[in-house]
Amino acid sequence: MKVNVKDVMTTRVIWVKKDTPFRELAVALREHRVSAFPVLDEDMKVVGVVSEADMLAKVALHNGQDEMPGMITGILRHKQLEKARGITAGDLMTAPPVTVFPDDSIEHAARLMYLRGVKRLPVTDADCHLAGIISRADVLAVFDRTDHQIRQDVMADMARNGLLAGHDTVKVAVKDGVVTLTGVAGPGAIGHETMRRIRHIQGVVAVRDRLSYLPPGPADFDALASFPID
Repeated sequence: MKVNVKDVMTTRVIWVKKDTPFRELAVALREHRVSAFPVLDEDMKVVGVVSEADMLAKVALHNGQDEMPGMITGILRHKQLEKARGITAGDLMTAPPVTVFPDDSIEHAARLMYLRGVKRLPVTDADCHLAGIISRADVLAVFDRTDHQIRQDVMADMARNGLLAGHDTVKVAVKDGVVTLTGVAGPGAIGHETMRRIRHIQGVVAVRDRLSYLPPGPADFDALASFPID
């Protein structure tokens, strides 16, 4: 079963408008125990995200009056000082926002979070209207799948893609999300491609290939060698 963003996202989202004042943001962070808010404009479209990290600059840099510490200079220094002087969500937010769609894969959302260094992503429809929010914890929920469910998906994939064709000696074991394949399989090229697909089955922690592969048959060669007759 393929799990998408819409299957794990939170639909009851605490959001703010661009003119929401700093103090109200700080109170809401503690009251709702969240780390960030989507920021919506007058058309209720997501235009940014304001996080506790965005707000921290005001405390760390004393409202933008202190110099930046260490080696931070140039454009980064200017942006941080501007955030420290900010008084509304619009001043503080990171824009444009990094968002995902409800039908995006969990892997896509996880990749964005990892590469952008964010803890959560607003989920929007095609018109940029807020549909939900997905967090790192939501993404990791795919590992809640049972070993039995994972094994069923592995067996179905192998049957569908030919690893089991003509060979019933392949055994699949799943323990704590770790898939181990043992026995005798078809030609190696088929097996290695199957390993790649199994690694992408949701809930799989790791794959251990303990298979012995049959050598390729004549059909796997482009041409047969011919020798002159004396």
